[in-house]
Parts: sequence; C-alpha cells; structure tokens
Amino acid sequence: MNLYEPKPERDYAAISDHGLIGNLHTAALISIDGSVESYCVPDFDSPSVFARILDKDKGGHFSITPTVPFNTKQSYLPSSNVLQTKFMNEKGVVSVTDFLPRPKEASGLSAPKPLLHWLIRRVEVIRGTVPLRMECAPAFNYARDSHTTTFVHDSSSLKGQDKVVFDSQSLKLELRYFAECTIDNACAPNIHLELLDLARKGHKGLGVSSDLSLVEGQCVWFILRTPPADILVDRETIVANGTLPPRSLDDPFISKDFINGLLHTTMRYWVTWIRHSSYSGSWKEAVHRSALALKLLIYEPTGAVVASPTFSLPEYIGGTRNWHGRDYRASWIRDSSFTLYALLRLGFTEEANAYMDFIFERLRHKNPDGSIQIMYTIHGGKELEEIELTHLDGHKGSKPVRIGNGAADHLQLDIYGELMDSIYLGQKFGRPLGYDDWVLVRELVDYVVANYQQPDLSIWEVRNKKRNFTYSKIMLWVAIDRGLRLADKRSLPCPRRNEWYTARDNLYEEIMQKAWNSELKHFGQSYEETHVLDSAVLIMPLVFFMQGSDPRFVSTLKQILKTPERGGLTSNNLVFRYDVHKSDDGVGGEEGTFCLCTLWAVEALTRAGQYDKKMLPQAVAMFEDFLQYLNHVGLCTEEVSEAGEGLGNAVQGFTHVTLISAAYNLSRTLMHSKIA
Repeated sequence: MNLYEPKPERDYAAISDHGLIGNLHTAALISIDGSVESYCVPDFDSPSVFARILDKDKGGHFSITPTVPFNTKQSYLPSSNVLQTKFMNEKGVVSVTDFLPRPKEASGLSAPKPLLHWLIRRVEVIRGTVPLRMECAPAFNYARDSHTTTFVHDSSSLKGQDKVVFDSQSLKLELRYFAECTIDNACAPNIHLELLDLARKGHKGLGVSSDLSLVEGQCVWFILRTPPADILVDRETIVANGTLPPRSLDDPFISKDFINGLLHTTMRYWVTWIRHSSYSGSWKEAVHRSALALKLLIYEPTGAVVASPTFSLPEYIGGTRNWHGRDYRASWIRDSSFTLYALLRLGFTEEANAYMDFIFERLRHKNPDGSIQIMYTIHGGKELEEIELTHLDGHKGSKPVRIGNGAADHLQLDIYGELMDSIYLGQKFGRPLGYDDWVLVRELVDYVVANYQQPDLSIWEVRNKKRNFTYSKIMLWVAIDRGLRLADKRSLPCPRRNEWYTARDNLYEEIMQKAWNSELKHFGQSYEETHVLDSAVLIMPLVFFMQGSDPRFVSTLKQILKTPERGGLTSNNLVFRYDVHKSDDGVGGEEGTFCLCTLWAVEALTRAGQYDKKMLPQAVAMFEDFLQYLNHVGLCTEEVSEAGEGLGNAVQGFTHVTLISAAYNLSRTLMHSKIA
C-alpha cells in the first residue's frame, strides 16, 4: 500500500485510480483518495458539475479525505456497483461508501418508486478516529457558469437542520446530510458546514466544507441531489407520535430506516442482476465485473449504450494525440453492437432487446441516401456539435478538452458489419425479427452492396484521407453475410439474394487479393498500404470471415505478435493498433497500447489454437498478463502506456466487451481441448 500525504494543493489522480458508480442514467468517477472527479447531472451527456479529472483547480469536486497521512483501499461491495473506499492509519479506519441509488422495483400491488437523482456518500468510522475534511465545490456547466450558495432550512430532515442550495442558471443542486450512530453507547456526530471560497483557483461560486472528527460507531450520510418536482404523494411515512405531513415520492423524509433502505435496495438490484448471468467458465470474477461495468454504460430510458461515461481524457499525457480524446458519452453503433454481443453471451437478453429497439428506431429515420450515422446521442439525436473548452487545463495538462463529437458525420463503413452482426445475434438469442424490421435490415444490406467499394475512415477514425481499409472491407463482408444468413435461416423474402451473394463473394476475393502483402506475408492496413500492419485485422476469425487456422491469417498473427523492433505490434504482451511512425493518420505523436487490440490478439490465438494446440498456452499467458493491467477494482481504460499507466477514456466499454469475449471463447476452447 502507498502512504498518501495530504497536501494543500492536490494534484491529478491517475486515470486508472478511480472506481465508477452509476444509476443507468449517469455515472460518477470516484478517486482512490475519496474525491468525486467526474459527474454529469442528470444524464450521461449533461454538462458536468464535477470535472476535477480534467482540471484539478476549477473543474469541481466533492471530496472526503483524511487530513493526516493514510493508506487507502478501494473495492466494490460483492457483486455490485456500490463502491467502498477505506482510509487507514495506526489510529483508525474510516469507510466511505458511494452509490447512486436504484429504485425499488414494482412487486405485487405496489407501484414502482421513482428514480432518485441522488449521489450518496456514507462516512463511517470503523475503528479509532481519523480526522476528515469534506469539500463540496460544484462547477456548473463544465465550469463555465457561476452559481450562488445559500443555507436554507431542510424540511425533509426530522432534526431541524439546514441544507445547502447551489443555484446556477441551468441547474440547482442541494447538499443535505444525515448523522447517526451504528453501535450502542455512541452518539450521533454534530456536523458543521461552512462556506468554501475557491475563487483563487477559478471557481465561479462558493462551495461548502466540513471538518469531521468522528469516532468509532459514528456515521454521516451526505446527499447531493437535484431538487424534486411535486408528483405522487407518499403517505406511508409514520413516526412514533403520529403521521407526518405528506411528501412527494421523490422528496421523502430522511430517516435512518429510509437512508439505509436505499443502500439495501441498490445492493439488491445489482446482486439480483448479475445473478442472471449464465457464465460458468474461467476468470468468472473478471467477466462479471466487466458485465457490471457494461451495465453502468446503458442509458435506461432509451436502451442506448454509451462508449464511455467520460470525455476528453488523453491517449498520451501532454501529447498531440489528445485529438482523439473526444467526448465518448454518445452511443456508437460499433461499440454498442459489440456490447450487445457480450451481454447476449452472458444471457442478458433484456438489455439486448432494449438496444435493438433503439437501433431500429434509428433505422426508421435513416439519412436520405440510406446510410446511418456512426453514432447518436443517448436520446437518439443526430447532432453532436464538437466544442472546445479552452478554459479547462485537461488531464495533467493534456489539451484540448472537447465536448460533443465532430466525427459523427465521418464515413466509417465498418459499422454496418458490426450492426448486422448484432442484429443477427439479437434475433438468434433474443427477440426474433418482425417483417417490418426485416425490411429495414434488407434496405441496410442493399446500401452496403451499393457502397462496399467506397473508401472510408474506418474504425480508427483517421484524420487525413479516406482509404480502402482492410478492417472496413471485412466488416462490409460481415454485413452482407449476416443478411444472407438471416434470410436463409428465417426463410425471409430476399428479392436481391443473388446480388448479395455476388457482392459477398466478390468482396472476399478482393480482400484476399488487394489486402494481402505476398512479400511480407501478412494482411495490410489498407489496399493502399499493405506494408503497414494493423491489429484490427485480427477480427477475421472472430467474425468468421476466415478460419483461425488459415495460413495467411496465422502468418499475419505471428507478425503482429513480434515486438515493434522486429516489425511487429506487441510490447510486453500488449498490442498497439499500428505503428504511428509508418501509418500517416493525420494526428502525429505517440500513443499507448490498445486494450481491445490485446484482447483481440488473445482471441485470435484462441481461434488459431483450436488447430495448433501450442498457441493455447500463449493465449492464456497473454490474457493473464492483461488482467494485471485492470485497475484496483477490475476496470479497464482505453489504453495502457509502455510504463503500465492507464490512458484514454475510463471506463471504456469496448475493452470490457472484448475481455468478456476473449474469456468466453478461451475458456470454452480450453474445456473442449481437455475433453478431446
């Protein structure tokens, strides 16, 4: 354990030194030293109120941290997304439990409870005493808006105390607290809040702070919420001396039973959900943590899946490649389709069906030329205007900081393959296609057949010029192939069946002729640059384009697994996307190894290992090595630097998807090889 020394000026916490909590509407990053570093209210893509991870001075934070040297441990409560951080030293132990509550689901005759847009932080001294300081300093609208801070009477409290109201032009927040004792012969602590002026750091409104001197058995809950609207009335709240005045369901009285019940209900929600997993293979703990992380990325009202709950975190600290550190709080067709695959593999069909509903609604409103966007807002919108926030420092000085995403109108033809694969799997393991939806699918395949020869910007979103990227061509083949499979297996009408067959076969031959470098014996990144290796081509056997035993694929895989010094893309069992010095992507600079590429390599070795058993131990070793780069709570970033530091947006859904897929297929292959 590392000893943390509190300092007057706190520096940035590493990207990987965070846990994630959420409520299927939004999510919050909590640092290992007890600070809320990223939080947008009320939705994933709402403006931030805390963004300390992007500007340590004025980004906004909600911290609960010891004022004396301490060690720290952070973990999830079992089978949940409730996060617990412990601060320890010789004189005491303090536990901080963080969660965004989930409502109690309807059962029998009882009506469902509303979702409370609350961020709850429970502080309890387990042993001895540890002095703490709480600071709540919101910075509204990405730290662009000013706000007022006032103390007002808290009518929801039975103890006659005040609450703090932060009021900006676009959003109002309230900070409340509830103090209690958890053991006999202990008294509830007295909490004193005072104003906190951080104007010298660039804050545009006052925060509040409290110095806490708690002892064993004392507990305080801090509740940050958006003020409620008057809706249905809850008349069930009773106290010993009679019935309290009625209050709306989203503005209940705060009592010991109620607040502890929220924690219990939230825990039960997550535990019940993960128990529905059908996974029984190896590395179950890592797979289930990845599943819980993916669940946090789902926007419940529409079924959309965000690529990541964060925005503008750098791929290379201080480098030019923060160009790629865009806003990932949107629903990418590519990432979401792979997420669907992973959840279906684990038996979570409800989420798959919800995403299919979201997708087919987008297909009903295609672009005039029959195309679809590579991403949509979580509400289904097409506009994702990219704005640079020049006033924010960027993580560790890595600028620029951006919101929105200017790549929304990029031509990335590979998305049609990922989408068609997810539709195929969705109707196979989830809800079958209806005729009207099949017509939409048919139109999608017709678009692919008409446009498969076009160059594009592909999966890596290069900035300079369109090319005939091998990965995109493979996924276009997948799109046509899955359309044909659907038509055949479901006996669905397909007037242009022969054209689809011809296009699929022609495209396959074209890839084998134009993407293959006969001199270097590997598939190239594009038809134009076959000398450039790209780990994206590892997708070939994963989507059944080619058998893992095919000599051309095995030769490509072996070349990728060589070190960069020997012409490959693998360093310390971690895989780069491509050599940025050989491939001109219009960005420049350096980048780390890509986690999803490493996991694709694991699965590629697994597929090849079905025929060459010597490759299976290599796949296991590579996967076990990768698991060491998960952070302390089992979460993945987008990249890992050569020094082992997590980079890019966190938590990255695509990485957790490929982890589940790699574990699933490797475990199954190992089991079958033992049986054989």
